[in-house]
Amino acid sequence: MDGIVLVDKPAGFSSRKVTNDVRRSLGADKAGHAGTLDPFATGLLIVLLGRARRVQRFFMGMSKEYIVSARLGATSSTGDPEGEITLTGKMPPDKFAPTLGRISQRPPIYSAVKVDGKRAYDRARAGEKFEIPERQVELYEFSQLSRDGEEAEYRVRCSSGTYVRSLISDLGDAYAVQLRRLRIGPFSVDDADPDHVVGLGAALGFFDSIELGTDDAKKAAHGVAIAPGGVVTAAALRAPEDAVPDELLLIDEDGPIALAERRDDGMMGPVVGFRA
Repeated sequence: MDGIVLVDKPAGFSSRKVTNDVRRSLGADKAGHAGTLDPFATGLLIVLLGRARRVQRFFMGMSKEYIVSARLGATSSTGDPEGEITLTGKMPPDKFAPTLGRISQRPPIYSAVKVDGKRAYDRARAGEKFEIPERQVELYEFSQLSRDGEEAEYRVRCSSGTYVRSLISDLGDAYAVQLRRLRIGPFSVDDADPDHVVGLGAALGFFDSIELGTDDAKKAAHGVAIAPGGVVTAAALRAPEDAVPDELLLIDEDGPIALAERRDDGMMGPVVGFRA
């Protein structure tokens, strides 16, 4: 069973539990997911089945879109409802206009980022003192949808690796109460169906592809570089913030064979195989 499942994760469950539930429900042998959602968060989780796990990094690198509800005039030790809440009464400015584009962001200490080989949240819960290095992320949109007293709602479009909890904390005295992921790259939560497996060919529709003849297909399936030929078909799935990957999807009448890199010698070298 190879492909992806688009799941609308409910609140209160870990991404790992949802992934395991989908795997068991569909009878799949192996499964992973393409980007953790915190237990309190809801929305799109992409579950990877079988050989789709081999291209996890491409799904994880896609842009994201969220709707986040914030409580104003208070802070949380974790940036969400699960932390220690302190009421301050200090309200962030109404017209908050963060810098868009490439920004530096420091992930929260209660996050899955590894610091010296250990998860940050494990070190934080153990009472350790440490600092997480800043990282560069892209912020495409941060717009206020509504604000009423101590409650506000925002739309966020951002690159992979962006922590929305940190963006809300940057408002001033505020923390995320609800977080919902609407989109990962070209995949939408509106299409979520935990019982439907999107086949590997359709799931990889964000790659440019080229169909091979029988001889080249056999070579590529065994990891042998081939000469470029045939017509390149443009990616069918696109998200406005994401570039089409440099790798080409090699296919034949039976579906995906491999992802291949264009080499300096002009050949196409398979780097991820789907037939073995």
